[in-house]
Amino acid sequence: MSDRNDLEYATLGGGCFWCVEAIYQLVEGVESIVSGYAGGSDPSPNYRSVCEGRTGHAEVIRIGFDPKVISFKNILDIFWEAHDPTTRNRQGNDEGPQYRSIILYESATQKEIAEKSREEYGPKFSSPIVTEIVPLEKFFPGEGYHQNYFRTNPAQPYCHYVIRPKIEKFLKKHSVG
Repeated sequence: MSDRNDLEYATLGGGCFWCVEAIYQLVEGVESIVSGYAGGSDPSPNYRSVCEGRTGHAEVIRIGFDPKVISFKNILDIFWEAHDPTTRNRQGNDEGPQYRSIILYESATQKEIAEKSREEYGPKFSSPIVTEIVPLEKFFPGEGYHQNYFRTNPAQPYCHYVIRPKIEKFLKKHSVG
C-alpha cells in the first residue's frame, strides 16, 4: 500500500477482484490498489479457503485514492457501472458468496455516501440492487500473484475473455488518461 498520508481508501467487491482491479487501474486519482479479502469471519483467509466458501469473505480491492482528484462518490459511480449489483453471489460465470457485491465503509461519512449512492443507482437497474454496505472490520491482502493480475497476465484466457471486454466497455463510456 501507499505510504502517502493524503490518500483515502475505499474497499469494494464486485465479483472477481481481478476484474474490479483492472477497471480502477484506469481511473485518474487512484494511486494504489490491493486485491484481497474482507467481510468474513476467518482470521487468516487465503485464496483457496475463500474460493471454497469457507471463510465468509468476499474478494475485494482496497483502493487508495487522492480525494483532491476523485471523490469517494465518484469511486462508487464507477463501482455501479463496473459490475452487476443486482445478482446475489454471482458475477457472470463466477458464482459463490466470495463474488458478492459489497461496499465496506471505513467511516460514518463513507456509509452515508454509499447508502445515498445505492439509492441513486437503484432506479437505473431493472432488478433491485443487492449490494451489501457493511463496516470494514479487517482487510486481508491477497497473495502476491493476485496483485496487478490483468496487467501481468493479459494472455491468460480469463483475462482475455472476461476482463478485457469489461475494460473495453468501460473505456467506451469514459475518457481515461
